[in-house]
Amino acid sequence: MTIDFCLPAKDEERILAINANRLYNYLQSLNLSYDWKIVILVNGSSDSSWEIARALERSNNFFQAELLELRGKGRALKTYFNKSQADILIFMDIDLAVSLDSLPKLIQSVTVESCDLVIGSRLIAGAHTDRSFWRSFTSHCYNFLSRLILGHHFFDLQCGFKAVKRSLFNKLSLYLVNDSWFFDTELVIFSLLMDAKIKELPVDWQENRYNERKSKIKVMRDAWSFIFNLLLLRYRLGRIKH
Repeated sequence: MTIDFCLPAKDEERILAINANRLYNYLQSLNLSYDWKIVILVNGSSDSSWEIARALERSNNFFQAELLELRGKGRALKTYFNKSQADILIFMDIDLAVSLDSLPKLIQSVTVESCDLVIGSRLIAGAHTDRSFWRSFTSHCYNFLSRLILGHHFFDLQCGFKAVKRSLFNKLSLYLVNDSWFFDTELVIFSLLMDAKIKELPVDWQENRYNERKSKIKVMRDAWSFIFNLLLLRYRLGRIKH
């Protein structure tokens, strides 16, 4: 069994090497019985992220660097997932906001419990979060609206900490059209449509941001985009079901 740990990165030169090595050292400490590597997906960057990723790849066989000229988390993950030969595809945000101590349960849920998709959740019982009131409020609103419009039962679709079996992703690939952050929602909803075994896993989440790093989420702009994408996805689901 093989596992790819994927780190999408756009203009992250300040933290890329530090956090990629943090992840590597943590995975080494787990003594996993599976073959694994860390894949850095540099997308749409204008800083030195690509050079840093290449340097990591040259210095350590456990790293692989992938360059995508166009930006977009969803685009980066879909592009790589479509060519990966790994049995399990795991992705997380490069700021490592989710504690690495949540990784063993994520891995076990796929390898031992045979889940097809595991989604980290900041909003269910057992989760611990350290974030601003405003970001917490918007997350609750997002997930409430998504449950209302799409009729699912999950509490956190957008947490950037997920694992999916490649066998499931291959079935989903044609349905995943969003190239940005809404990719996460499409991944969960279409997995649900295909009766995949999905687990929502409580995680420890902290707003890991250095002073100069601003969130890539623009609340008002992305709120309207989110509502539009939810309605569009509901329309697409209706056409598929009929």
